[in-house]
Amino acid sequence: MCKERKRVGIMGGTFDPIHIGHLILGETAYEQFHLDQVLFMPAGNPPHKRDRANRATDEQRTEMVKIAIEPNSHFSLSLEEMNQDGFTYTYRTLERLKRQNPDTDYFFIMGADSLYDFEKWREPGRILAACTVLVATRDHTSDQRLDLAIQNLKEKYHSRIQKMYSLNIDISSKLIRSWIQQGRTLAYYVPDPVISYIQENKIYRG
Repeated sequence: MCKERKRVGIMGGTFDPIHIGHLILGETAYEQFHLDQVLFMPAGNPPHKRDRANRATDEQRTEMVKIAIEPNSHFSLSLEEMNQDGFTYTYRTLERLKRQNPDTDYFFIMGADSLYDFEKWREPGRILAACTVLVATRDHTSDQRLDLAIQNLKEKYHSRIQKMYSLNIDISSKLIRSWIQQGRTLAYYVPDPVISYIQENKIYRG
């Protein structure tokens, strides 16, 4: 009897800080694509975000993710990219995970904005060969533009890309950081335990 393959989603990012948009995307992917688990994977040293002044430390970002996902039994923290030396690249992470877990199919979760810039990533073809990409829609992008981008990548790389149908919350970690510096409330945008952690550790004060 053939063993059923495991289906694992990956939510990558700096999570600086994690917010409800990240959590909603993870839960939507889990439900829509019948995943067994979603890994929240903080990036240790992303090559496109080298200026980290007035940001949370790696340890603080990791702790905030841990706090945020703790109530959800099918969310897990992965330090796969946090403990590496040098810059982290998605294709290396995915290929390493596939070697370690050959009975697992991986689903990489990203926003539409990231998909439009996808061919600027290092080794896009190798990323697409190693996983199925799940793309979340955004209010400021048209379905027609997104569908065209997906079609072009599918034809060029013979890849597996699917759209996620999630409630769109147009929020970013950059916006959250600016609200903290302005003294605005984060209520309902960031989980309460994470808000408490940010306040106790005086993160993002500038």
